[in-house]
Amino acid sequence: MENIVFSEILDYSASLAGELLAKQEMPWDILDALTEYIRQLGKQLAKEGWREILPEVWVGENVTIAPTAEIHGPCIIGEGSEIRHCAFIRGSALIGKGCVVGNSTELKNCILFDKTQVPHYNYVGDSILGKGSHLGASSVISNLKSDGKDVCVNIGGERISTHRRKFGAILGDGVDIGCGTVLNPGSIIGKGSRIYPHSTIRGTVPSGCIYKTDGEIVKIEK
Repeated sequence: MENIVFSEILDYSASLAGELLAKQEMPWDILDALTEYIRQLGKQLAKEGWREILPEVWVGENVTIAPTAEIHGPCIIGEGSEIRHCAFIRGSALIGKGCVVGNSTELKNCILFDKTQVPHYNYVGDSILGKGSHLGASSVISNLKSDGKDVCVNIGGERISTHRRKFGAILGDGVDIGCGTVLNPGSIIGKGSRIYPHSTIRGTVPSGCIYKTDGEIVKIEK
């Protein structure tokens, strides 16, 4: 699992989510407990450097929130993050340090690790986005199959059920998603991979690869 998805996700943001990820057998299991975890963590945050600006909404230092943004708890927003014009955070969102949640972007039941950017017209639901990952404008993560059945993921040729009706995607550290891309339910994008604009992703893209518009996957040359 680690060499396909990400090998360092447990090493950063430990104060926010790393400790819970470390206890889970499968990374998507964290999403089942995320709401309560955020609530409990928010209550434990040191008062110095953190503010509860709304019921169950805790923000760190130097967080910028546009007056038109709407945020529902439970939610934690790390130091230096920016919540821009008309962003909609529906709750159960764990946002790391230095993140950007941009214009008309919607979040629900998800983790954004440090320096992740979802800056323009994005939807992120029931997903985990690794450190420094980026969604291009109008790219979305679909989290519900049309037939309503449990979402499965493909790992190493094996089809594994998440036992979740709603599950979006896992992005490794440093993933770059091109504008207008759709990540179908159960997508896994490995660390450092890049997705061409206007792609439709289904399944797994290994680490260190480029996914081209015609579905061709090539390794990134070092």
